[in-house]
Amino acid sequence: MRSTHWIGVDWGTSSLRVALFDNQTVIQERSNDQGIMRVPAGGFKQILVHLYADWMQDATRVLIIGMAGSAQGWAIAPYCPCPANAQDIEQHLLWIEAQKIALVPGLVCEHAHAPDVMRGEEVQIFGASQLLQLQDAVLVLPGTHSKWVRVDKGRIMHFQTFMTGEVFAALRSHTILSRTLPATDSNSIWNDTAFDQGVALSLQQHSLLHTAFSTRTLSLLKRNDDAFFLSYLSGLVIGEEIRAQHLTSGQSLVVIASDQLQTRYQRALQQLDCTVTCIGNQATWAGLSSVAQSIS
Repeated sequence: MRSTHWIGVDWGTSSLRVALFDNQTVIQERSNDQGIMRVPAGGFKQILVHLYADWMQDATRVLIIGMAGSAQGWAIAPYCPCPANAQDIEQHLLWIEAQKIALVPGLVCEHAHAPDVMRGEEVQIFGASQLLQLQDAVLVLPGTHSKWVRVDKGRIMHFQTFMTGEVFAALRSHTILSRTLPATDSNSIWNDTAFDQGVALSLQQHSLLHTAFSTRTLSLLKRNDDAFFLSYLSGLVIGEEIRAQHLTSGQSLVVIASDQLQTRYQRALQQLDCTVTCIGNQATWAGLSSVAQSIS
């Protein structure tokens, strides 16, 4: 009898997660910090097998999502074009070993000015849609490069990327603003009121190129204590991202993120009276299971 076990891999820039599946159910998980940037040339298979060697006897195949399929990864898995569903993704798998080890390709979305891409988030989107039983949705995936995605009839139709996390990190550490911000990003210095003020200011149609400087001037003139301004700057940047979406009051959104980012985006979106449903890391494995089910 053919084994029902298979292995899912989420291989990012800084971390590696693997899961052993029995059909659609995760029965074991493991992880380490060996993201693609810590893999020596030619070392991808060795690192992967070392992490799950005892699973291999029963596993029928290995499906890998994330940056392992990028130019810096194991091999380049060419992007699948939008619109796309899990079945379309399956048709674009890059097999490292025929019917044994495959890289999931990611998506490309063509815009008039330039293409946009994602690699790994598409699987989270399929998983969230499945877990929440949604065929049509607008989804937000906050992070270093936030994604805003429209799904119609189970297919990813359109998405845009916003460099929110990266811009925040740059402003926070590599501009004049860093001189007036606290040295650490500890949750103990988080200030909800400051965050709300930052979001509200951005939503009033002011440019971030202008409002970001208020982080410095308010500090120079001692209008608040130093702990206020990190949360304030976060609100400015997230508010700028949300302002660009032209959302309507009461609109329903799904946020796929860690607990901390879920909380921040849900709080920011409440200023527009949006209805927000949050889901976490479980979306990744559910989505990868959807792709696996499509393989003949």
